[in-house]
Amino acid sequence: MAGRESGVRAEPVPVVVEGCGDGRRGLLRTETLLVLALSLGASGVSALISFIGSLTKPGGLGQQAATLNGSYAPGRPWLDLAWQLFGIASALVPVLLVAHLLTREGAPGLRVLGFDRTRPGGDLGRGVLVAAGIGSAGLAFYLVARATGFNLTVVPEALPDVWWKFPVLILSAVQNSVVEEVIVLGYLLRRLDGLGWSPTAALAASSLLRGSYHLYQGIGGFVGNVVMGAVFVLAYRRWGRVGPLVVAHALLDVVAFVGYALLAGKVGWLPTP
Repeated sequence: MAGRESGVRAEPVPVVVEGCGDGRRGLLRTETLLVLALSLGASGVSALISFIGSLTKPGGLGQQAATLNGSYAPGRPWLDLAWQLFGIASALVPVLLVAHLLTREGAPGLRVLGFDRTRPGGDLGRGVLVAAGIGSAGLAFYLVARATGFNLTVVPEALPDVWWKFPVLILSAVQNSVVEEVIVLGYLLRRLDGLGWSPTAALAASSLLRGSYHLYQGIGGFVGNVVMGAVFVLAYRRWGRVGPLVVAHALLDVVAFVGYALLAGKVGWLPTP
């Protein structure tokens, strides 16, 4: 609960690099690169390729669309559901890998990153506040970026109208938030701290990585997520917990996915393809 925090500032616990550190640092560096290559680093490369494709396609970025949650098997709802659940579950595997790696180094798994149920009230309250601030500013920035031709039209969902549509959208939002905040925030900062990076360099690396895998949305998506990443890093440094940021990110995505499903084509200010 929030009352258990007692106002004491929590700091992330860095990895202890033993001995002279050269061999251990090399292992940590290789491990970090492999984790990123299996998750958000690979997504960053994929987003860059997608952005180049959009940039070189006839017509401006504003004339193109990026769909976040689409159908895998149009016209076959049960097969589509199976693919949706498989995609969500398989995307969480790198998080389990991170938990395993942290446990092997003697840390209490994801608890060391502040991803646990010890402070549900505090995590929820802080997450709601962060989501409210980021969400309003982010929507305004997206609308401006698209109107000025710096962003594709983002289509948060294009699922069929079936019974599992909204549960899958909510699960997808939670999956996104867990993967991104555990890996690009908690895990990456812990590893960069252990490798001797300065707080400023680590903030830049985490924020740029977050922006990179949103580049498929356009320049606006990249810049907006770099700024969001910086805010999240500062909040994590302050609180020592990824829990509130997982809550904030999940709320942002739930509102985006479900809100679009309910409002697309019914309000004039919401861009659609």
